[in-house]
Amino acid sequence: MALSISAVVLLAIVVFLLVRKSGLKGGHAAVCILLGFYLASSTVAPTIHSLTTNIASMIGNIKF
Repeated sequence: MALSISAVVLLAIVVFLLVRKSGLKGGHAAVCILLGFYLASSTVAPTIHSLTTNIASMIGNIKF
């Protein structure tokens, strides 16, 4: 599934505005789900996966 980055950016802006201005509600959650779906299908997905993996390993290496 090909998706241009502009749709992902647009959905990210919509999610940010909805959370910032009016709190997260049912309709807003649907937009968040769509954003996640389109991010997973985009070319940014491997970068996001690498970033979250690296952050998880950094947190796992913290000694308390």
